[in-house]
Amino acid sequence: MSIDKLRRIRNSLVMLATVASCAAAAAAGTVGSSLPADFPVIEDTSLAQPVIGFGAAGAVSRTPVIFLHGNNDTPFPTACNPYGRMQALAQYLADNGYATSELWGLGYQGDQCDLLADQTLRSRIAHTNAANVPDLRRFVRAVLAYTGAREVDIVAHSLGVTLAREWMRQDNANPSVRRLVAIDGPNHGIINCSPSPANYWQAPDSGGFTPDSAVCQELGSPHTPFLQLLNGRGGENEGPTRVLVIRNADTSFVYFPLQDGFIAPVPAIDSYGQPTDFSLSARLRGALEIALTGQGAFDPILGTGHLGILNSPATWAATLDFLADRPPRR
Repeated sequence: MSIDKLRRIRNSLVMLATVASCAAAAAAGTVGSSLPADFPVIEDTSLAQPVIGFGAAGAVSRTPVIFLHGNNDTPFPTACNPYGRMQALAQYLADNGYATSELWGLGYQGDQCDLLADQTLRSRIAHTNAANVPDLRRFVRAVLAYTGAREVDIVAHSLGVTLAREWMRQDNANPSVRRLVAIDGPNHGIINCSPSPANYWQAPDSGGFTPDSAVCQELGSPHTPFLQLLNGRGGENEGPTRVLVIRNADTSFVYFPLQDGFIAPVPAIDSYGQPTDFSLSARLRGALEIALTGQGAFDPILGTGHLGILNSPATWAATLDFLADRPPRR
């Protein structure tokens, strides 16, 4: 074989490798910070403006995944919120085989810029589970119609977990949800709502999480009417939806009476003034469970386990494995 022919073969192989590399990069894609131009406009029920979120047009071969952030968060970083790590988790899935057309994020509390004028909005009605169910309901319906899929997977963090579960309860929507990844969710309440003088979250500049605030009426105790209804009659994990709980096992400022990064602890007392252990709040009866420690290492701003767990390589890998029906990595 001549040298010229060898060179032509080499050049062809290089070209093919380059094309393959570009195709792989295009297939992975970049998760953006907007919804497609032809996606239905969904108005935020509380804010009276279009919801923010991410998603993309294109073919769908996997079950679409909907990402739900927690209270006071956003699906991607905004001018008023530096976190927004749902987008990064979605990008991890994109880097591991998902098309961006299969990855959808809903921002059901806006860009959080309204908090600059009034910190007590963090605990008021617009930030409750019940208030945001209509936004999620319309978003899921829109994603199903836009993608042509029959069901979705949901990956949720913190308040997003109970939001997904409350929507599923209200609409009997379990048949529409194939998988639910529940990351450190307040399934049995939060520690931040007690009437104790040591509960500094009650202060207006800390969010106004008093026992009678709207969020605390829902989540201030395992015994609130909201959680009793949500968790009653086997509601913690019923129907065909498979559930994976990923939770903090050492500290999380919404559940443990322990220092969590830069956030000081509050007493383990519920909104009714009763001593209460919230440390297992994220658990769901009958669900698969992964308990993690040391997750504060993945919160670069406050060093908290509750926020760090969403940004954790272990959480990302477990989420991918669960959605792909693979055994979790150890």
